[in-house]
Amino acid sequence: MRGRHAVGAVLLAAVLVTGCQSGGTGDEEARLGENAPASPTRNGPISGYGTVFLAVDECSSFGTTSFTEVPCGGERAAARVVARFDGAVGDGPPCPGTTDFVLHISEQSPSDEDGDGAVPQGYACMRNLAPPHPGDPGSGGGPRTIVGDCVYNSGGRQVRETSCDGKAAKKPQYKVVKAVAKRTECPVSTALYVQLGGERPVGCARPV
Repeated sequence: MRGRHAVGAVLLAAVLVTGCQSGGTGDEEARLGENAPASPTRNGPISGYGTVFLAVDECSSFGTTSFTEVPCGGERAAARVVARFDGAVGDGPPCPGTTDFVLHISEQSPSDEDGDGAVPQGYACMRNLAPPHPGDPGSGGGPRTIVGDCVYNSGGRQVRETSCDGKAAKKPQYKVVKAVAKRTECPVSTALYVQLGGERPVGCARPV
């Protein structure tokens, strides 16, 4: 039996450093070991169907107030789940590098007597079915900062991601050219260290 459930969700225009991360909240620490402030989020309900709500390879629609699980071949499908994790974002693995946005799914208890369709707390890493893809290297968006992305100094030892093509309001000042385990592995041309998270948490950036 497939139940239909409404659960709370948050769509991140840019995620938390401690979540699906790579320093890519849009607000990054230029120095490692310090958390960048959380970026603004938008709240709204999410609804859908399935044994696991928004499981890997399932799709969602876009809406101004809600996100609904829909068939991927349907005309309402807008984004596909590329990774799905239970629990809070800060406690789980980072999303894949080219994730376009993240849906946070609140825990929802079953309302029916047989207990079908409970939705645990979790998060879904989403990739748009069609361009634009803000999570692509150099595009200036997405929940993670990855190799190929550009940033600018936003003050207070923090940097924010911007598009590498120079067409955004803020021009790029540095480009992340390599991800390494520790600073000493960065090239000698490195001018800035960016917190990325993951297995190689140090981003080596040089001026552009």
